[in-house]
Amino acid sequence: MEIFEFEFMRNAISAGLLASVICGIMGTLVVVNRIVFLSGGIAHAAYGGIGLAFYFKWPVMISTLGFSLVASLLMAGVTLKAKHRADTIIGVIWALGMALGIILIDLTPGYNVDLMSYLFGSILTVPKSDLLIMLVIGILITILVSIFYKDLLAVSYDEEFAQIRGVRVKQLYFILIGMLGLTIVMVIQVVGLIMVIALLTIPPFIVEKYAKSLAQMMIGSSFLGAVFTLSGLWLSYMFDLTSGASIILVAGCVFLIILSVDQIRAYSLNKRRLVIVDNNKQK
Repeated sequence: MEIFEFEFMRNAISAGLLASVICGIMGTLVVVNRIVFLSGGIAHAAYGGIGLAFYFKWPVMISTLGFSLVASLLMAGVTLKAKHRADTIIGVIWALGMALGIILIDLTPGYNVDLMSYLFGSILTVPKSDLLIMLVIGILITILVSIFYKDLLAVSYDEEFAQIRGVRVKQLYFILIGMLGLTIVMVIQVVGLIMVIALLTIPPFIVEKYAKSLAQMMIGSSFLGAVFTLSGLWLSYMFDLTSGASIILVAGCVFLIILSVDQIRAYSLNKRRLVIVDNNKQK
């Protein structure tokens, strides 16, 4: 409980819980729509926004939000018009965003930027102003997902059926990717550019096998993400570790344990079936 005595830890916990809820919602849509690679492209292209912020002395959060939103919508347009080349073009935008960020930071007078905090997260230094922005974005994304829930559900599982129902698939896709861009900027604060995809995808992947609906998957992923975040923060506090890496380490270990258990169960089930088949043959 002594963790709560420090304001920076209270801010970190608040940021982690906000990010967990939004990652649970958006991560579910990322997993079921199979756009993990596109998410990675947006995350790494966001570095260009960080470079712009330092070079022009802009607020980092606002600059990164704007740049990520533009990059995400550009990637969305590319994936719709040239699906067969989408992975290549996303890779190019991904690399250009990072290169632009690095060059602008190099050109910034009085170079004193802590690159590690953006690559691996800086949740322990999240100010209250950023918490407010995260809260507003979180509320906005939750409202949008609630409004378009039925359409998102239809598009996620059967795009052709959604079009037949009259869903504006292209417009909805741009909204989805735009929300994803906003989400990624939030999560960068928690675990950094490099590990943002892990927090977006690991909880939904685990919960997907047990959830009976898209809404259950979102709720379960949010809860699991919160558990990973709080556990990682506790580890980082107790053992003086990097907070972002600790969060992802917890998530990754749980993922591997569940994956191993599923493999053992599948192996045992197949073995039982073979035994039953052999017994039937002998009879």
